[in-house]
Amino acid sequence: MFLQFKDEVPDKIAVLDPRDTELALAAQQTAEFSYRVRPDSRGKYEFGRIAVRHRSKLGLVWCQSDISAEMTAKAYPNMRRARELELKALGARSFLAIQRRSVRRGEGREFESMRDYVRGDELRHISWTATARRNRLTTRQYQIERDQTVMIALDAGRLMTGRIDDETKFDTALHASLALMSASARAGDNCGVLVFGRRILRYLPPRRGIEHIDAVLEAMHDVEPVMAEPSYARAFQFIASSTKKRAFVVVLTDVIDKDSSKDLISSLKLLRPRHLPLVATIGDRDLNAAVSREPADLKEAFIQSAAEEIIHERTAALRLVESLGGLALDVTTQSLAPKLLESYLRVKERGML
Repeated sequence: MFLQFKDEVPDKIAVLDPRDTELALAAQQTAEFSYRVRPDSRGKYEFGRIAVRHRSKLGLVWCQSDISAEMTAKAYPNMRRARELELKALGARSFLAIQRRSVRRGEGREFESMRDYVRGDELRHISWTATARRNRLTTRQYQIERDQTVMIALDAGRLMTGRIDDETKFDTALHASLALMSASARAGDNCGVLVFGRRILRYLPPRRGIEHIDAVLEAMHDVEPVMAEPSYARAFQFIASSTKKRAFVVVLTDVIDKDSSKDLISSLKLLRPRHLPLVATIGDRDLNAAVSREPADLKEAFIQSAAEEIIHERTAALRLVESLGGLALDVTTQSLAPKLLESYLRVKERGML
């Protein structure tokens, strides 16, 4: 029997090979046919039924039917891209080197070992019990703490739907989050993820390990930003109530007006003083470069005026974050991952947690 097959593929997926074929099969004979596809973005893709055509018994007409072959395929966030972002951002500042430096005097708060006192050591680090037992001055040696907590709060609100270079700000922030999660795991820290809009969309408590990263990829493969203003208060209250241990809370968001800035700042007080927040605002492009040149016409003058207003609002909001004892970053999508990882390393090296 001569058969023609054609598969039904979902939208937003690139078909790399022909998805139809013709086969001549004898009775009780089987055959296999495959083709390749590439999803344009992460998400959940629903494949439909398979159309089948064959000639009638007399061979005069074509008969068409379909086969129930519905299936769901998942496209996960690109973890390889996240690892490349991590390695590119860290460069020579590998965590192996950080761990070797972590035993330097006065760094960190986690006890590492005892050693003989030398001139210049802080008196508060002297162990008088060990000194009495050994009959010579003995000091405690500390290292940068492992098993600290990092919590990533990922905004999935209206401003994160903006598209830059064929992907949303949310996707850029998601891959930067995965890079930070990979880095924190290699540093021995636990990392959790919270995705929020008007409500809490996803939450994975702080952990580390391959199983945890797999769980994050599974949870994040189909979450999308929505056209609604985010509720910072609801997100930060959730973090404050669910994360009892002091944590480095990384907030990936964007603010361009007074209302959103005011909501962010007032809600940030829910995290202080227990947690150390870092607020990273993700811009569409380098606004400072946009206002540095002389406008060529009236349209450019209006564009620069709007850019200057956004810069002013963002700068004022980030200064308020710092006045509350937090950290602040104003970055573009290209510099998000490097700046984020640099800030994390700085927090680790200075023992700010």
